[in-house]
Amino acid sequence: MPDGAGLVRFLHGLGVRRGGVLLVHASLSGTGLAPAEVRDALLDAVGPRGTLITPAFTPENSDTSDRHRALTVGLTEKWQVAAYRAGMPPFDPDVTPCPAVGALADCVRTTPGAVRSAHPQTSFAAIGPRSRDLLAGHDPHCHLGERSPLARLYAANAQILLFRVGFEACSAFHLAEYRTAPPPPTRTYRCVVGEGEWIAYEDIVLDDSDFASIGVALPGGPQGEGDFAGKTVTLLEMRDTVDAALRQMSGYRRGTAPSG
Repeated sequence: MPDGAGLVRFLHGLGVRRGGVLLVHASLSGTGLAPAEVRDALLDAVGPRGTLITPAFTPENSDTSDRHRALTVGLTEKWQVAAYRAGMPPFDPDVTPCPAVGALADCVRTTPGAVRSAHPQTSFAAIGPRSRDLLAGHDPHCHLGERSPLARLYAANAQILLFRVGFEACSAFHLAEYRTAPPPPTRTYRCVVGEGEWIAYEDIVLDDSDFASIGVALPGGPQGEGDFAGKTVTLLEMRDTVDAALRQMSGYRRGTAPSG
């Protein structure tokens, strides 16, 4: 059974940079490791000058998401749906859990000194010296585009770690969506914030349906890849990954061409 020290050696062998910025998507089921053990191993791998980031998404904090629709299955009467909506707790970055993205993300979010970005549906949590700079200014009207932490992570030459999850979980591919030209179509999103106030805003239609195939076709493959507790772990350079995803999307999504 792997342990925390073994995980640190594995991560260094994979190519995780000390002092770097590391965005992690993870599934811990079947590892035998507690979320805190994995968090500590990741922090050890990036070192005291490195910054660890995880998604802290809350799609259930909405009445326009697939997650919300799944949670309201069976509420056939309008008054039942209205009552459920009225009882939804507003997003509070300090206390709102993020069960949709796994135990590691919630562990990072609740670590003393952690920072969380302010978007009520697609926030990120971080630990490390660059946390505030990388997560500041997350526009509540921009899920994962140029006014989100993903753009700052791209500029910071971050690495992406897909820890026992596939490319379908790679949120950085969404940044490529925002960069296609002409811009993707938009839709209305609604979520609850503050003292139960509902806000609505327009943003792009997020589409992860082709992320798995995009990942398989990345030119040159990943920076590092290995097996941990029976599942694949993939390490990627964010800039190369987003740029390659943009080129792929531009070839078949709505006949777009790369922007810029």
